[in-house]
Amino acid sequence: MNWLNPSVALENLQQFLEMGGDVLLIIMFATFFMWAFILERLAYYQFAHGKVAQRAFNIWGAREDHKSWTAHMVREQLISEVRQKTEQNMSLVKTLVAIAPLLGLLGTVTGMIEVFDVMAATGSSNVRAMSAGVSKATIPTMAGMVAALSGLIFTNRLERRGLRETRKVADGLELG
Repeated sequence: MNWLNPSVALENLQQFLEMGGDVLLIIMFATFFMWAFILERLAYYQFAHGKVAQRAFNIWGAREDHKSWTAHMVREQLISEVRQKTEQNMSLVKTLVAIAPLLGLLGTVTGMIEVFDVMAATGSSNVRAMSAGVSKATIPTMAGMVAALSGLIFTNRLERRGLRETRKVADGLELG
């Protein structure tokens, strides 16, 4: 249970970041922002989407005319507003998901450069001297992939939920 101790956890995180190099810190910040936006979307669906949908239903229900061209345009605008709310910040999440493996690849390249520098400096392939560079090459790659995969799973779920919720509103705003 020593890993629950905050000072031990911080020390282990520090060691992990040192083993992975500077690129791992960038991946950590990108992942933090990605998950902040994912959690924001989850909170939106939990607490705010019902109010947005209800507002659209109220505006539509207050109209007496549901058949005219104007009514059709009002309906389309209400559906568009709901769609816009459900898609908010999703492009940022998708961008961060796409950037994570690229940052991992950048870590791989910087780590391999460090390995080649060690080989050039020592004039041989000293395994101990190269091990730091190898860890700086592999750890960011793994971290970038894990971040991208976790973000991809939630991005797909959030996009499907957004489409489903928009469809529900569109179905609820029937043209008379």
